[in-house]
Amino acid sequence: MNRRFLLATAITLTGLGTAPVWANADAAAVKSVAAQASAAGAQEVSLDAVVEAVRQATLSAQVPGAIVSLNVKAGDRVRAGQELLRIDASAAQQNVAGSSAQLEASQANLRVASKELDRQKQLFQKQYISQGALERAQAQYEAAQAQVQAQQAQTRAAQTQTGFFSVRAPFNGVVSDVPVTLGDMAMPGRPLVTLHDPSALRVSAAVPQSMIQGVRNQLKSVRYEIAGHTSVAAASVQLMPSVDPVTHTAQLRVALPAGVEGLVPGMFARVWVPGSSASVAAQNGTKDAAQGGRVFLPLTAIVRRAEMTGVYVMDAQGKPRLRQVRLGRTAGQTVEVLSGVSAGEQVVTEPASLGKKL
Repeated sequence: MNRRFLLATAITLTGLGTAPVWANADAAAVKSVAAQASAAGAQEVSLDAVVEAVRQATLSAQVPGAIVSLNVKAGDRVRAGQELLRIDASAAQQNVAGSSAQLEASQANLRVASKELDRQKQLFQKQYISQGALERAQAQYEAAQAQVQAQQAQTRAAQTQTGFFSVRAPFNGVVSDVPVTLGDMAMPGRPLVTLHDPSALRVSAAVPQSMIQGVRNQLKSVRYEIAGHTSVAAASVQLMPSVDPVTHTAQLRVALPAGVEGLVPGMFARVWVPGSSASVAAQNGTKDAAQGGRVFLPLTAIVRRAEMTGVYVMDAQGKPRLRQVRLGRTAGQTVEVLSGVSAGEQVVTEPASLGKKL
């Protein structure tokens, strides 16, 4: 049996949960390094987070009607005040026309009442009519005047309602979703367009109730990390003053700098917050965490086999043994090991060279 076959067999056993030992590897020739424990950031806890838009709106109609014009699609950039879609406003326009006609009729009645009042005043001065006749003419004029005012208000209300049939962007942004199509029936409360402002994003995470006080006292120590971007110290952090009664968590919001390319709402992020040693141990579930230390290894020591991530650790006999690990954040050329390796253990830094020794 050749040594290439032994290598393939060892990898196969690894996938089944058996850690192979390189019996033929020369311990003296294998390059290894001791897993480094760092106290820096030992009191940090990693929280899952998500990228959110500070300004995001889901627009709906205030009046029912069929959608007769749809001017945007998902991904389009829009300006504040731009018309996004229009609803059939034929009935509303007819109401405006009817109200305008009634207003003209009321104004005509007011003119007639005004002239009649002037004539009654002249007759009263010549004592041709009684005081009661003059007062009746005055009352008719005031009633006609009130009718004009009421009709003016009704006409303005009808004209305002026609504006509800046009849905416009409340701010500059990007259209996230358009769940309707041309011809759909718009109803009050039904979502029509969702848009967000990409210039103002934030990272939001849920902080457990047991950690709220510690985080509130050390907001300047909060860091965040997004896939494809390096870990950054948060410049602006806000811990919401209320706690969710269902999850018993408080929302932590970290403002993101403007102009960062590739960030969109919904992306996964990670927030590192200050916490006690007990919090770190509970988060990582490792002996090293319970001792208040964090283990770091070079990136070159990491071995990936399908869905398994591991490293080669030197056993008591000085032979490299493959061991599965769980990784944390990456910092430069090193990576944090959350579980699987203890501080001080010798780890192979160039696992690719093990195959050459068979």
